[in-house]
Amino acid sequence: MPSGFFALLDDISALVKASAASLDDVPTQVAKTTGKVSGIVIDDTAVTPKYVVGLDPSRELSIIYRIAKKSMVNKLLILSPAALLLGYFIPWAITPVLMLGGAYLCFEGYEKVHSLFNHSSAQHIDQEEPVKEITPEELEQERVNSAVRTDIILSAEIMAIAYNQVTGQPIVNQILVMAAVAVFITIAVYGFVGLIVKADDFGVLLASDKYPPTTQKIGRGIVKFMPHFLTWLGYIGTAAMLWVGGEIIAHGIPVTARLLHDLEHALAAMPVVAWLCKALACGIGGLLIGFVVEKLVIAAKKLFSGQKNKPQYQ
Repeated sequence: MPSGFFALLDDISALVKASAASLDDVPTQVAKTTGKVSGIVIDDTAVTPKYVVGLDPSRELSIIYRIAKKSMVNKLLILSPAALLLGYFIPWAITPVLMLGGAYLCFEGYEKVHSLFNHSSAQHIDQEEPVKEITPEELEQERVNSAVRTDIILSAEIMAIAYNQVTGQPIVNQILVMAAVAVFITIAVYGFVGLIVKADDFGVLLASDKYPPTTQKIGRGIVKFMPHFLTWLGYIGTAAMLWVGGEIIAHGIPVTARLLHDLEHALAAMPVVAWLCKALACGIGGLLIGFVVEKLVIAAKKLFSGQKNKPQYQ
């Protein structure tokens, strides 16, 4: 009897050690997953500031908080459980879901690139459309809703990639890693966005007369620099969309996945060059995919519009 009791204690001790070792691996998995979704994080960070441009500066942080709160809720209570359930019951669907999201990112990225070369036509369309009068509160709510719609697509990609990194791990590890990734990325993204949108206010403060001339000069420099920074941040976000979307789709197709692997292997001695070549290849591929998706969207719109648009072409 005593030997059986001690044997039971040994089993419990071994189980506890195994669990502890498994839990020790969580930070490593979180770090690895965060690296995998870095492109989407860059895109999320680059896209979000535009939703507070032109609104009351005193409301900027409040708006960002509202977006961040909804993003956190979506990741923790909707997207993470959905990824876990999908992975448990129909794991084969994870890759198609990722590729579908990747195609959307390519489409969005292509639309942004296309708009850069069509300023005149875009302005012509805007002038023809009637101006809708809305209150500041309605405009704020509209911006928040639009930001949340964009965020949920990017968040879905983040959580799907996070799950893809922990498949085969114990369920507790999967839940902990995905929850940690959701919290860390949301705080990091929207914390940085908050710093970006308030940087010009900080510059104005430093430029006031109560500070020494050197400090005032720094403040004026910040104010002048931020518009250029936001512009370049938008370009980076667009590039990240195409790069990430292209890479997701490439990894979902055996032939292109093998080509990317061969490219990395051939340039293994030059990691930075390998990364740049891979990102460039995925970005170009993402641009082409976005072009194709846009044509399909246009064709679908024409198809479903049916008889309504036919007289216009006669």
